[in-house]
Amino acid sequence: MNLMITILTNRELFLIIIGGVTYVALFVVTVQNSRHKVLQLQERLNKIHAMQEQQKAISEQQVELNRQKMEELENLIRKLGDENSMLRLELEEKRAKLDYNNKVAMIESEKRQQAEAVIFSSDVYLQLQEWSGKGKPVDASTWTALSELVNSVYTGFTEKLYSLYRMTEQDYHVSLLIKVRMQPKDIAALTAHSKESVASTRSRLYQKVFGRKGSSKDWDDFVLSL
Repeated sequence: MNLMITILTNRELFLIIIGGVTYVALFVVTVQNSRHKVLQLQERLNKIHAMQEQQKAISEQQVELNRQKMEELENLIRKLGDENSMLRLELEEKRAKLDYNNKVAMIESEKRQQAEAVIFSSDVYLQLQEWSGKGKPVDASTWTALSELVNSVYTGFTEKLYSLYRMTEQDYHVSLLIKVRMQPKDIAALTAHSKESVASTRSRLYQKVFGRKGSSKDWDDFVLSL
């Protein structure tokens, strides 16, 4: 009887030890997975921040701010005259950098306008317009042609998207159509999905990439900024 109690006790102790080890192992794995997800999210957000900073630098608002700063610097330079030549040179250097940034911004803005003109006048875009009106989904060869067109005028568009999130084919197709400024109802027709499904895809993509909830329009704005 005592032997039986001892055996049962040892068995229970063994099970407790195994259970404890398993729990600790699962806890460690969970912590590591959580840490990995946090690092992945931070990496994505860093990439997004870099992309957004690049776009911010060429925005009309930033160009105007640069102009105002340049005027302030010019006034300071005039007031300094020949006094404190080192400070005057530093101010002139700052003014030159702002002037350079604005010139780059103007070039980028013109490039975007030309890019849209190329897309809107392309056979692929005109085909999409026709098919969306008829409710006809896009075929494989046209998807390929659209992707090539978009990447030819917006260099690295696809690469930027996939560097942020491993998209499904539907995710990518929706994003492509957003980039060429197709309306949600047309995107639904061209991808053979409902408007609700397309809206869900867009808001889901925003949440997956940014790690927080957002509207379908938030995703549209982000795609258009790339």
